Amino acid sequence: METYVGVTDGDWYRFLAARPTLTEANFWRPSGSTSFRALRPGEPFFFKTHHSSRHAVSGFPYNRVVGGGFFEAFEPLPLSEAWKIFGEANGADSWEQMRERISKYRRRPIAAGEDPVIGCILLRDTRFFNAPADPPPDFAPNIVQGKGYDMSTDSYADYFNDLVARLVGDDTVDASLPWRREGPVFGDARLVPQRLGQRAFKAVVLNAYGRRCAITGSTIRPVLEAAHIRPVSRGGEHRLDNGILLRSDVHTLFDQGYLAIDPNHRLLVSPRLRQEFGDGEELYRHAGSRVATPDNAADRPSQAFLGWHLSEVFLAT
Repeated sequence: METYVGVTDGDWYRFLAARPTLTEANFWRPSGSTSFRALRPGEPFFFKTHHSSRHAVSGFPYNRVVGGGFFEAFEPLPLSEAWKIFGEANGADSWEQMRERISKYRRRPIAAGEDPVIGCILLRDTRFFNAPADPPPDFAPNIVQGKGYDMSTDSYADYFNDLVARLVGDDTVDASLPWRREGPVFGDARLVPQRLGQRAFKAVVLNAYGRRCAITGSTIRPVLEAAHIRPVSRGGEHRLDNGILLRSDVHTLFDQGYLAIDPNHRLLVSPRLRQEFGDGEELYRHAGSRVATPDNAADRPSQAFLGWHLSEVFLAT
């Protein structure tokens, strides 16, 4: 089991630490050209403040681990999309403030009218510690982004077990037990890899479908929505295989049962669409065709969720 300790921007940390009701976060990187492969979904990610500052602020916890969350995904997103999806969970109170903070970390400032792609490390179940912890003993002062660790290594096990226990809010976890073994922390529901936060669900579905409606092929971004196949209110989850990117009107028809997708990912159109509204020719033309799906087979709509929608929602007659 891996973990990662990332160096956080001080303003990002202060903003989110003051808003404990925000349990998702975008730990952004100023450039979208980089990737992040240090963690798998569900593994812990911790925030460490900068080692020092030439203009130290009294009371600020420099060079301390101040909180963390659980890794969901890494997605490159235009800055405007990152703001639209995550809002204050980006660690800023406005798009302008976020843009200004990102600009100061780039090799050249963001130009007027530019909408750069940034790297988004998406985290859920974030928590900030009341008493910041010491950094890992070998975390060098010159590390500017972060460092990954194998939590099963004996020299790190106790340290990270204690941090994970604080992260999940369970002070009864025996820190002497390696986290890779079964126990209260390992079995915590928050560590389920497939489950995403609500905001991350939108970002992940958007990128998985290439910003294109799975049924109509529309690429008009303002009308594209991440739809749940089985709604969360009816037992579904925020997970990629329970999602599909749809144009807003198509999303409404899908939710109301006028459209469905069969287990072979072919579009079904209810006869009631024509009977009740005398319209829908665009959709009838697509009937029987395969809908677009993500390249990765594991990310495609699951047969379990599609089967539920067919039996519980679709207006077959």
